[in-house]
Parts: sequence; C-alpha cells; structure tokens
Amino acid sequence: MSTGAAILIAGITLIVLLLGGLYIHSMLLAVGIVGIIALGKSALLSGLLSYTTFTTVATYSMTTIPLYVLCAQLILEAGVVEDLFNILYNISKGRKGVLGTFCCILGAFLGAVCGSGTATSAALGQAAYPQLVKRGYSSDLAAATSASAGSLAGIIPPSVTIIVYGITTETPIGRMFVASLIPGILTTLVFIGCNLFFLNREGKNKPVETFKPVHVDRKNAIVSITVACIIAITIFGGIYSGFMTATEAGAVSATVAFICALCLKKVTKDFLIRSAKSTVNITAMVMLIMIGAKIFGKFMSLSKVSDAFVELLQPLMSQPKIILCICILVYFILFILMEGTAVIVMTTPVLLPVMQQMNVDLLWFGIIVCFCCVIGQLTPPVGVCVYSVCGTAGIPVEGPFKKSMIFALVATVIVGGLMVLFPQVVTYLPSMML
Repeated sequence: MSTGAAILIAGITLIVLLLGGLYIHSMLLAVGIVGIIALGKSALLSGLLSYTTFTTVATYSMTTIPLYVLCAQLILEAGVVEDLFNILYNISKGRKGVLGTFCCILGAFLGAVCGSGTATSAALGQAAYPQLVKRGYSSDLAAATSASAGSLAGIIPPSVTIIVYGITTETPIGRMFVASLIPGILTTLVFIGCNLFFLNREGKNKPVETFKPVHVDRKNAIVSITVACIIAITIFGGIYSGFMTATEAGAVSATVAFICALCLKKVTKDFLIRSAKSTVNITAMVMLIMIGAKIFGKFMSLSKVSDAFVELLQPLMSQPKIILCICILVYFILFILMEGTAVIVMTTPVLLPVMQQMNVDLLWFGIIVCFCCVIGQLTPPVGVCVYSVCGTAGIPVEGPFKKSMIFALVATVIVGGLMVLFPQVVTYLPSMML
C-alpha cells in the first residue's frame, strides 16, 4: 500500500475514534498500529509493543511525574488548599477586589505546589468559588476567576505539561521550570487585571455583606503556610541554584507534604488510599499517553510525514516568524480541542524537526507551547479548567466560558506578545542558572 493511502487510512481512523470519544492514549495507540500495518511494516509491531513501550516509561525522567502528582494529592487531601484560602479571605476582610486578587495568587501558588490545572481548579471550585459568590461576585465571574487561577498550573512549575514536553523533546526539565517563572507571573498579573476589570463593571451595585471571619485553627494555619513556602522554595530555589534536580525537588516536596499531613493529623488509612489511588491514576494516564504517542510517532516516522511537512514549509524557512505563528496557531486550536499532554506528544514528531531546522530554541518554544495549553484550558469546547470548576460548583458552563475567553484573549495578546517579541522573558533566568 502506498504511503499516501496509509496516511489517509490512519487519518480516517483518527477522526472516527476522536468522534467516538475514545481515550486519547487508546486512540494514539490504535492509529499508530493501523498506520504501521497499512504501511506493510507489521513485523515491527512485536518489538514496538514489548521492548519500546517498556523503555518509553522506564526512564529516570519519568519519575518526576508521580513525585509531583503525589505531592499535589497529599496537599489536597490534607486540606491545605482550603486553609490557605480561608487565611487569605480573613486577611482581605471580605473585600471583593482583594479576594479575587488573592484567588489568582493562590491559584499560582497552588500551581507551584500541585502542577495540575484540573486538580487546582477543582480545589478552587470547592474553596474559592463559594466565598467569591458570597462576597458579591456573579456566579459566572467567580467561576471564570477560579478557572483562570487554576489554569496557571499549566505554566507555573512543576507543571505536568512542562514535564511531558521536557521528556518528549529531551529538554532539561529544571531549566524549563525556571524559564516558565516570569511568564507565569505575568499571566497571573493579567488574570488579576481581568478580574478587577469585570468586577468593576458588574460589581458596583452588589450589596456588600458584613464581613464574618472564617475560623482557621492557628496550628493548621502555621503548618499550611510553612509547608507551602517550603515546597515553593524547594522547587524554585533548589532547582535554580543547582542544588537539586527536578526529580529530587519532587521527592523532597512529596516528603514535606506527607510530614504536613502528619502534623495536621490527617493521615489515616483512607487518606493514604485516596492519595495513592489518585497518584496512580494520573501517572498511569500520562504513561499510557506516552506509550501511545511512541507508537504513533513511529508511524509518523515511517510514513515520513515530518519530512514532508518540513519540505512543505521549505519556501518559508527564510521567514521563521511566519512558521512560528503557524505552529502556535495550530497548537492553540489543538489545545482547544484536546487535552494538553496528548497534544504535545502527538505533535512533537512532526513539529520538532521543523523547529530544529530553523534553529529555534526548544526551551523558549516549549514555554510558548505550555502557555498555549493554559489558554486552551479556558476556551471551549474542551476548557477543562472551566468544566472542573463548574462541575464542582454544579453550575452551567456557558456563562463562565464567556468570561474565561476574555481572560484567555487578553493573556494571549499581552503575555504571548511579550514572549514572542522579547524572548528574554523566557530565556533570561535559565541563562543565569549555576
């Protein structure tokens, strides 16, 4: 069978499975296998499905994922998220603008501790959304603010998206963590500005209730704040100083999170089971996606799609900015339609050779890609952070999506524009690493 026919069959299989709602890892695996068989290379499948699948996930760099996910689950199960929000709520004395600002800051801070946008959004949907509504926010704005704050976990280290990109492209994960710091802070500031703008527009006539402080046990407050600070310092300071690798920082953070749970007397049999179960589920999902992507990538390599794509773009190679804009647009559309990790592992075999031929800094490009993922998490139809908040709060998604799309658009123009026009926004801190 000709290469063109094999690609067509694989493409049709991809569309059918995508419309059928199949899990992304199963879809990648199925398309890869069908494509390889269509190319007449079925003899390769035995080795690919045995040795290659094992070596894909049995690597030192992959240990980064379960460590950070375990840290996140321990923090969430120990109730640290709710304690931190209640502390910030008491500090703000119920003022709407300050509370919304703190919500965004807390989302960034939780992103630094958690690394999962969906988990952070769900936590904020439980802890932040009810308080924002109670303090005079409209339901739509409260959900959009919580979802935007949660999505910051995609660009704030230790983002799982950053880790997967680093593993897939063999870019040092520690340097990527440091590179994402300034863009993450800028995105946080933009979301704060959007929140205050919307609040000013629709919150003027809202009655302000009498402030009633939420009781937070002093011991819990001290432990929660201390642990959050230690984890953030461990991740940023340890990696930036060169004292720890990204994996070592994850191990230390998970240990600190467990000690925190012990201090808060939250460690029970059920606590350990829930934390372990969630960690295994998320880690297995990522590993299955990586395995499926490896088989899919092998098909792409055998069919020489990446070579054809490079050849197609050859007339534009003298205009790398145009190619970059096309690639960013493709990523943006894909992140709207699909889960972030899957997009990265699917597109890397095709776009990586293009970036390498243009001598594009893969570190800079990776942060751009992860930023597009943040934007996609706020944009319909698959804006997972918005769905996570709305699902937790039990409200429709239509209204929050209208607000979150504005958050995403403004962040794209300001932060995305700065990263493209001034790459030093991304590359400065890694260049200063020891």
